[in-house]
Amino acid sequence: MTQSELKDFLDEKVIQYNTLDFIESDPVQIPHLFSQKEDIEIAGFLSATIAWGNRTMIIKNSHRMMDLMGNTPYDFVMSHTDSDLERLESFVHRTFNSLDFTFFIQSLQNIYKNHSGLEAVFSQYQEPHSMQKSISEFKKTFFEIPHLTRTEKHISDPLNNSAAKRINMYLRWMCRQDNKGVDLGIWKTISPAALSCPLDVHSGNVARKLGLLSRKQNDAKALTELDIKLRELDAIDPAKYDFALFGLGVFEGF
Repeated sequence: MTQSELKDFLDEKVIQYNTLDFIESDPVQIPHLFSQKEDIEIAGFLSATIAWGNRTMIIKNSHRMMDLMGNTPYDFVMSHTDSDLERLESFVHRTFNSLDFTFFIQSLQNIYKNHSGLEAVFSQYQEPHSMQKSISEFKKTFFEIPHLTRTEKHISDPLNNSAAKRINMYLRWMCRQDNKGVDLGIWKTISPAALSCPLDVHSGNVARKLGLLSRKQNDAKALTELDIKLRELDAIDPAKYDFALFGLGVFEGF
């Protein structure tokens, strides 16, 4: 395909998959349960954190996280007691366990009490066409309070050559101005132009078949390569192509 034909093809796939039907089988449904900004962003952050593995199990365990917090995530983060945290002891999703969950609650409280919230931390180090430095700095802030070393693996660092798929997905949810009702777009201080397409096995394989990506590993270098190509197709909203690449891979076996 020519560049023009490729853009037309992917734009059609964005229209096909960037619909409310997408929510039914995707963890983006979790932040959609809430209306308060802080509830939305905390619910989104926690569900994005465990978004690897079987999608049905991701959604099930994300709902369980919300239930354990009384379905009031911001209030739980800010007002929890030690006995509240004991309720989390039964939680596990793959390698993310109750110790990790407990620390995440404590760290989120620190971020809201001392750093003006998640949006403020992520927006502080943003660059015009990349959020990767911002994600790396976010990780430093997130782990500035005492923690178990094991928990650090649950937040990726792009400057350590990670594609940071889950955080890039989370940023898409929070920042992308979506007129289709899937991405929530509640953060106004970060431009959608700075977002990256979440790179995983599905989107990476489709991107290679379409000539958008040559690097074999799904790492930070591959993400940079994909970023450049997708910005050539749409510099204002490059992350919208996540719907096309993911949809082609997961739903069409492209």
